[in-house]
Amino acid sequence: MATPVRTERPRTVAPARPGGTAAARETGPLGRLRRATRTAPGRLRLAGALLAVLTVAFGALTAWQVNSRAQAAERVVSYSQPLSQAAADIHRSLADADTTAATGFLLAGAEPKAVRDRYEQDLATASRLIAEAAARTTTSSPAQGWLATLNQQVPVYAGLVETARADNRQGFPLGGAYLRHASDQMRTVLLPAAAQLSAAENQALADDYAEAQSIPWAAYGLGVVTLTALVWVQTTLYRRTNRVFNIGLLGSTAAVLAAVLWLTVAGTGANSTLRKSQIDGANPLKALNAARVDVLTARLAENLHLVARGSSTQYADLWTKTTEHLFSSDTGRPGTAGTLAEARRLAPEDAGAAILDAMRQYDQWRERHQAASNLENVEADYQGALDATVTVKEADVPKTSDAAFNATDQRLAQAAATELQEFKRAAEGTDGDLRTAAAAVAVLALVAAAAALRGLGRRLAEYR
Repeated sequence: MATPVRTERPRTVAPARPGGTAAARETGPLGRLRRATRTAPGRLRLAGALLAVLTVAFGALTAWQVNSRAQAAERVVSYSQPLSQAAADIHRSLADADTTAATGFLLAGAEPKAVRDRYEQDLATASRLIAEAAARTTTSSPAQGWLATLNQQVPVYAGLVETARADNRQGFPLGGAYLRHASDQMRTVLLPAAAQLSAAENQALADDYAEAQSIPWAAYGLGVVTLTALVWVQTTLYRRTNRVFNIGLLGSTAAVLAAVLWLTVAGTGANSTLRKSQIDGANPLKALNAARVDVLTARLAENLHLVARGSSTQYADLWTKTTEHLFSSDTGRPGTAGTLAEARRLAPEDAGAAILDAMRQYDQWRERHQAASNLENVEADYQGALDATVTVKEADVPKTSDAAFNATDQRLAQAAATELQEFKRAAEGTDGDLRTAAAAVAVLALVAAAAALRGLGRRLAEYR
């Protein structure tokens, strides 16, 4: 009987699973990385690359943040504070010009050359500072609008004053009306624009101070991560090799620690000097500038009251309001102290003595103002009140309001010069210290990276 022939069915090959074989999965970048980490040399190379990237990134980030602080500190000294002070000087010069113009008007033909020169110098100073500020301010700055208003309106004001002087010399009563109109133009257009300009520049100064004193938290954070990675690599090496020290990694750790320490010392020192420049210079100057403008406003009110010859009480009211604003003693709430009292409170010791003397002079001024008011209002002696307020020569009548005002203004100017010097002494050089720190940290980071690679390279050499 014939044996049946068996036929085999062809085997079916199962389809390949997604991802391919194990060998195929080891060919990509991640596969090569996995293969590298399976060996001790591969892990050492990966650790070296990681430490190099971390240390260099730490140095770059720290240098960038510290250099940004240095730029802000430089702006405080060479840009923001000078512009802030220039804005305050524009405000004060315009207020002084208005006050001096009223003084010259009251003296009429007997106006001394010194009074006229002071008025012209005030306008020249204001015009020069406006032009300089416009040149140094960017077109996108809100200060440009206020500077444009000032630049356009100063000549208008000067023209009104000249018309008033010409009419006054010819004995025309219209001269007083022109002068009051000029003063109204000053107080409603020019001085508000100057105040807005000053506020904008003060805000820019405050922003630069804040940036210069900012703490580089990102740099500190990356520094901690870098130190943690260095400690972890050294601990791992110790566990696997039983070798306690790796000179390269120890050197890298020391370099990063030195960089963090340098960053801390330089940052703390810069913050200390900048804070001192604020406390002894910028903040007292801001308060003192406000007080000086109020003193000039009080003098203007006193003069314009006499120019009006009793036709209006607004200038007497302005004198009372300004005096209260200068000497308000309600210090129970922040910001409620008078401008002169606030300037005295914030002033450093040397400037404080000058401000205290100015306050005594202002007390004498108020007494003399009251005496002149009694002559005008009680005794109906206008000429006597005028002679007690303004004089051709201060030496002729030493006990006039004019003499007390000038003494007050001079003491405040002395205090302002002292505070400006205190600011410069404290703030100058801070940007250089920060730039040195940025360069030092960058160098130390490169040293740390080189030391880490060198230390791990010695371990790699043992596998060859």
